[in-house]
Amino acid sequence: MNALEARGLVKRYGGLVAVNDIGFDLHDGEILGLIGPNGSGKSTVMKLVMGIERPDAGSVKLDGVETVGWPSYRIARAGVGIVFQHSRPLHRQTVLENIKLALLPDSLLRLTATAGVDDRAREIADSVGLGDVLHRHPATLPFADLRRMEMAKAIARDPKVVLIDEPFAGLTGGEVETFSELIRALRAQGHAVLLVDHNVKSVAALADRVLAMYLGQQVSEGTVDEVMRNETVRRVYLGGTLEASQRNGAAAETRPSLLRVEDVSVFYGKAQALEHVDLHVNEGEFVSVVGLNGAGKTTLFNAISGLVPYAGTVAFGDHALAGRTPAAIARDGIVQCPESRQLFGDMTVRENLDLGGQHLPAEARAEQLAWLFELFPILESRQGQVARTLSGGEQQMLAIARALMMRPKLLILDEPTLGLAPVILEQLSNALERLRASTPITVLLGEQNVTFALPHADRVYLLEHARVVWEGEPAKFAAVMGEGYL
Repeated sequence: MNALEARGLVKRYGGLVAVNDIGFDLHDGEILGLIGPNGSGKSTVMKLVMGIERPDAGSVKLDGVETVGWPSYRIARAGVGIVFQHSRPLHRQTVLENIKLALLPDSLLRLTATAGVDDRAREIADSVGLGDVLHRHPATLPFADLRRMEMAKAIARDPKVVLIDEPFAGLTGGEVETFSELIRALRAQGHAVLLVDHNVKSVAALADRVLAMYLGQQVSEGTVDEVMRNETVRRVYLGGTLEASQRNGAAAETRPSLLRVEDVSVFYGKAQALEHVDLHVNEGEFVSVVGLNGAGKTTLFNAISGLVPYAGTVAFGDHALAGRTPAAIARDGIVQCPESRQLFGDMTVRENLDLGGQHLPAEARAEQLAWLFELFPILESRQGQVARTLSGGEQQMLAIARALMMRPKLLILDEPTLGLAPVILEQLSNALERLRASTPITVLLGEQNVTFALPHADRVYLLEHARVVWEGEPAKFAAVMGEGYL
């Protein structure tokens, strides 16, 4: 009998179908990896299994017993443990006390711990590498130890099934391997593990089987090799066949430096999102930063734009940007088009564009607007339409056009292809090529879709788990890194 069976799971949020007919089996002593880009529905599946969310349709069985409709505490009591992505310890209690709390009886008739609970808590702490920090409080722990404590709490009752959500987020390379060993140990002890993470390589190194999702639907299921070779999976992550246009990289390298990023690190609390990143962009260059979701691309761009604090140096031209406000940085010429677009949904297309160009004299604003309508003709015909009623592709064009209304010296595009249809990707690609041919603008492009990123690039950086692990020409990336990207 399977430890866990899921069949036909469906979850809707209003008109959005977050999970659509997902099913899988999970066996004792097995690790099943659940992978997919942002918004695929991975974490929602985990919440449906744990009872945090109730499915609109479908079945979840633990040891053959239906659990849909049960509250989360009853599912936990039946043998399912969960390691959440974000640690939420009791900060006034020590590590030992946090673990002991997970071992306490859950009955109002028994409010005291059973004999031996202290020894059991110490044993669990030792098994996850917390034996030396038992009497410390969570606020004093490094991020990796907080993740270990979440693992200890999840396995305290020796669950049959362990759900682990994004275990590698914020960990360094060495910490990823240490945490991977903890997950392997769970498998060796006979636990069934459902593992969700953006770090595809780390999941693939652990999983016995993999289920790939995209936009709420199952794309492929099988062994790691089978799923990684699946053309649909590769298209979801890569965008298609890797191709690179031949560009004169040597000429680009002789141009004056426009942007320098040196030894930049970023932390979100105790989680490290960027680790000693170096990058440079010369005037007129198109530079692509590629990497899977969660690699650190958005964090890098937000550091450059002054939206997050960082250690290290970011310089634009001859001036360091540390201490400058995002508004001042944008006025100086670094304009970011964010992944989330952040349009004013209840304002018209024209009003959004006018906001982007409000600093320009009237004549220059009209000139810039006319040029953008040539670049994105659909926006001219949609001038009076409210932004939230546009299609996803039209909204992306509007977001880019609004950024261009500011006449940037450096345009940062963060995941512009996310969720767009192939015909829209072609239109964006053509627009970028026209930008290159007709303007002196410099572009820094962040993309998971490398087949979109490579043809437009003079140089490519590969971000992997918060670090730059490769830099070079796009043709060399296609030849050397293509197979290892996933």
